[in-house]
Amino acid sequence: MKQILNKLYQHQKLSKSEAKAILINIANEQYNEAHLASFMTVFMMRPITVEELSGFRAALNELAIHIDLSAFETLDIVGTGGDGKDTFNISTLSSFIVAGTGQKVAKHGNYSVSSQSGSSDMLAHFGYEFTNDESRLKKQLEKANICFLHAPKFHPAMKAVGPTRKALALKTFFNMLGPLVNPCNPKYKFLGTYNLEVARLYHYLLQEEPGQYSIIHSLDGYDEISLTSSFKIFTKQGEQAISPEDLGLNRFAQADIFGGDSVAAAAKIFQSILDGKGSVAQNTVVLCNAAFALKTVTPDKSFEEAYEEAKDSLFGMKAKACLNKIIV
Repeated sequence: MKQILNKLYQHQKLSKSEAKAILINIANEQYNEAHLASFMTVFMMRPITVEELSGFRAALNELAIHIDLSAFETLDIVGTGGDGKDTFNISTLSSFIVAGTGQKVAKHGNYSVSSQSGSSDMLAHFGYEFTNDESRLKKQLEKANICFLHAPKFHPAMKAVGPTRKALALKTFFNMLGPLVNPCNPKYKFLGTYNLEVARLYHYLLQEEPGQYSIIHSLDGYDEISLTSSFKIFTKQGEQAISPEDLGLNRFAQADIFGGDSVAAAAKIFQSILDGKGSVAQNTVVLCNAAFALKTVTPDKSFEEAYEEAKDSLFGMKAKACLNKIIV
């Protein structure tokens, strides 16, 4: 690792094959914690390249436990995290709303590293039992239109970096990898990124792959559609800047979508929204994200039509029913 670090400190880049080999070595716990922390921080000080991200992704995919959910034509709704905004669990709530419309969702997620509450924290709070058993996950999709893929159950390689990531408590390149390594490789992807640079990297990587995707970045720094500013959306059809006003929606203050200072506080907000008792800002933000996720599956669907479907799911208690069906 000393040679690798010296190379990187001299502003040199890794090839795809080098990046892949290093991550496989990390998974095999061949480096000490100090070297590992130093390696992670390099990519916090300079942009990661397409070759490097592609190599890291290839390593994680090679080492992952894969499952076949292709018959369900699933959608994933997931953000990088690491935006430092401490919102409530927008992508997780949007996932249940989309599931409530009938679209199958295979949500990939993990415990939070750099914020108060990640998707795994939230699901665990409500009593969901993490599993990598394919038959159980298929039954959940059949019964509730949604299953949850807890990253550590599918990416044993991540165990090697868990303590270091937790100690750093900062976003690292592993945040960038999470949305790209869903173990069922869903047909549809609705991905959020904490900056435009990562959004463009994702766009470059995904545009040659099968399936549809939307990549979202709110221009004031959120890895989701926050409605606190305009946002960029990247699809196979290109990129577009959209403002809340373009959608006929109100613009909100950042305080309106704050997620609280603990998992318990975030869970209270989560439950309130699923009960149909969220604030106007909370409801509008999750419905907007759900609508664009639905448009990822059916691009010809109008935003207004997708938004109404999402509203029917949330206020018709269909999203809540989906959560209840997977908690046993």
